[in-house]
Amino acid sequence: MAADRRSRIPDARRDGAVTIDAVATGVNFVMPENAVNEPRERVTIQTLVRMAAEGAPFACLTCYDATTARWLQRGGVPLLLVGDTAAEVVLGYERTIDMPLDVALALTAGVKRGAPETLVMGDMPFMTYQADEADAIRNAGRFLTEGLADIVKVEADASFGPRLEKMVRAGVPVCGHVGSRPQRAALFGGYGSAGRTAQEARQIVNDAVVLEQAGCQLLLIEAVPDEVTDHVLAATTVPLIGIGAGLRCHGQVLVLQDLLGMTERAPRFAEPVAELGKAIAAAGAEWVRRVAEKRTGGKLYGMKPGESEKLAEPGKPESAWNDPARGTTADEGTRRTNAPSVSAKPAGARLSGKAGSAGGR
Repeated sequence: MAADRRSRIPDARRDGAVTIDAVATGVNFVMPENAVNEPRERVTIQTLVRMAAEGAPFACLTCYDATTARWLQRGGVPLLLVGDTAAEVVLGYERTIDMPLDVALALTAGVKRGAPETLVMGDMPFMTYQADEADAIRNAGRFLTEGLADIVKVEADASFGPRLEKMVRAGVPVCGHVGSRPQRAALFGGYGSAGRTAQEARQIVNDAVVLEQAGCQLLLIEAVPDEVTDHVLAATTVPLIGIGAGLRCHGQVLVLQDLLGMTERAPRFAEPVAELGKAIAAAGAEWVRRVAEKRTGGKLYGMKPGESEKLAEPGKPESAWNDPARGTTADEGTRRTNAPSVSAKPAGARLSGKAGSAGGR
């Protein structure tokens, strides 16, 4: 089973590869020939558990729309995170804590519809789970029902253990996010790393242990030294996803825009594989030139045979009432227009709606 599953994941070294046109796209890597049409079985949490047990690293990327999700699924990405980073890269805010819950739910559902065979993780925005347990459970449930998510991610420390336990008990799969937690950036004056002292490192390890004990099926660790990751791996048993946390995690995640070279200032741990930002700017400039030169390309629409000659004939346009497709003639239209109106309202009946209410007061 595991071997069959792995064989369905595109591998450039095994399947042969095609070189992407670096001039046209800004991409500097190769892609498997079958990466865009390879069918695969649906990825679940257990898929990731098996991969972690087999020592097969799995990839994760953020995604915020159905079209991109469709292509990432075709590329073999098994896990997509609809992160609260959408507040910055999609909505234009400067902070992730500005992510609206309803928008997060809509984006998550769109990603799942675009990549139905991929495991999709919803990211619970700031203040959707911190205030009280009832809010946490209710909002997490909305990610599964309205957002179509397979699992939710929650930035948490050990103090959230009881709350996450109740979320799991309610039937919500949870990924606990430890280490650097961007939703707390305001406390430290901005985003940064974590676990750089022994005391901080021990706290992060304890957080991870407590969150696993609370029922988290996945853990994510962000922006910590390798030593911290090693201790978390030694102390926990569930798959660990890293972002800026060294290479020994079971999975690795990046913000898609950082990977594609679309952000102005990518974090130090993000190495772009493309320069799509420049490619998009070049495509926009090319479209401006084509429009100015009246050569937009593509195929134009044409009239039905013989209709162009009819259009050139002198005379007034035929009345719309004489259009056989409408099933009505001009005389019939006149009769209908001049016919007395018949009201279905019984005599003395009171008007309903806002207008009637206003008139009666």
